[in-house]
Amino acid sequence: MTIDVIDLFAGPGGLGEGFASLDEGRKFKIAVSAEMEASAHQTLTLRSFFRHTRGDTKAERAYYDFCNSASAPHPRDVCGLAWRVAEAEARQLELGVDGHNKTLDQIIDSKRLDPDRTLVIGGPPCQAYSLVGRAKNQGTAGYVATEDHRHFLYREYLRILHKARPAVFVMENVKGILSSQVGGRRVFHDILRDLCHPGKALHRPVAKQADGYRIYSLVAPTHFERGMEPAAIDANDFVVRSERYGVPQARHRVILLGVRDDLQITPPKPLKALDAVTVRDAISALPKLRSRLSTNDGPASWEQTIKSLVINLSSDADEQGMPDLSAMLALRVQEVSAEWLTGGLRVASYDTALGKSRFHHLVSDPKLEVWLNHEARSHMAGDLARYFYAAAFADKFGRSPKGHADFKLKGLAPSHANWQSGKFEDRFRVQRFDQPSTTITSHISKDGHYYIHPDAAQCRSLTVREAARLQTFRDNYFFQGNRTQQYHQVGNAVPPLLAAKLSEVIAELLGA
Repeated sequence: MTIDVIDLFAGPGGLGEGFASLDEGRKFKIAVSAEMEASAHQTLTLRSFFRHTRGDTKAERAYYDFCNSASAPHPRDVCGLAWRVAEAEARQLELGVDGHNKTLDQIIDSKRLDPDRTLVIGGPPCQAYSLVGRAKNQGTAGYVATEDHRHFLYREYLRILHKARPAVFVMENVKGILSSQVGGRRVFHDILRDLCHPGKALHRPVAKQADGYRIYSLVAPTHFERGMEPAAIDANDFVVRSERYGVPQARHRVILLGVRDDLQITPPKPLKALDAVTVRDAISALPKLRSRLSTNDGPASWEQTIKSLVINLSSDADEQGMPDLSAMLALRVQEVSAEWLTGGLRVASYDTALGKSRFHHLVSDPKLEVWLNHEARSHMAGDLARYFYAAAFADKFGRSPKGHADFKLKGLAPSHANWQSGKFEDRFRVQRFDQPSTTITSHISKDGHYYIHPDAAQCRSLTVREAARLQTFRDNYFFQGNRTQQYHQVGNAVPPLLAAKLSEVIAELLGA
């Protein structure tokens, strides 16, 4: 018997994908998913279609034809009935808006879900909790934290817990939520208390006794329940470090596992650690791409620009008495090739044999003929110099260069008045081949400075597909919308592979 899943704040579906993929969908079934942003909802619906049509030859062909060819019709135009099923599952809804809340409530009521076989998953938007978001908010004139509705979107999560009374829930958010305060109160402490008793938190009558939850860590023997003081436990015990569980990314997130009080369930076993997966394991099989020039782009002009820039850097390194650095730059620039493409929404040719890592075989798909969402950005000439230098530096010295002390060659310093203050020492960051990447966040949609490709010769930031691989999305996961929207979707998602690990724990808890 499958467990029904209500997926809130679903984004492109990373968390739901992990649950729905366990045992090919025989353990968990998405009853409804809710996402407000249009492009993420398009991705979510397309993925729902993919899942619902397993084993349907016509629908499967329609999906892969759409992936493999820009001239192929959209699956909704080929398999209308199956597409309507996907649309019924993946709903574009903004939680907190009365009409949308009513629609979601009606959908849940129509499903007649068994609370004991229901799971609620999701993570309220994190901009108000993240360290970067909070710093930005503090610099906004007139910003008042207690008036920022994003601090309280988790109450929409509470509302669904109170309504559906699921046996279990999974709530995910950024690590910054642990230190966030509103009105002098620790947000995380209030969230723990509220999740333990959703009805009471919402000031609503509790019709049944089974309204409360015990909150468990997935990595430590720590739990929280009614009557306990949040300050008495170590909040960091709820932080899951993804790189310990097979994800090629140092993504640290708070994940709370709630179990309804009336269920006599043995506390969950901690997630099982796995060997580290590196950036090389994740992205080395993808076709090499050249970046674009933001002005006067072309293969020859791109190559000439990089070589001219590197000649100047190498010369300055010699003048500063750094012959090893000069030689390293001169060596790496020989690998630059104007023959490389700049990529696109679909890039030929996909070959599963190109990758040798276990991770590659986990996410690859022999039915694909192209690489999806693999397009290089355009960069200014000054940034090309910094990207090339940073990647070559990291390759030689085993670390990404930091601030003005490492970027001391002529032409590398950006035009920041406070460049030498130390505040911008991580302004440019290389993702090293030999270790997991740093956290992929939605900031990747704005610029690529934190996400420099480790191959200096390609001289660029990561593509959407490379970021998606670091997030453990399968290669057949087709992100919709424009490139900026695709980056945003990937950066905000929960890694599906980590979600699959969570699903194994919950399936065991519920005897699925």
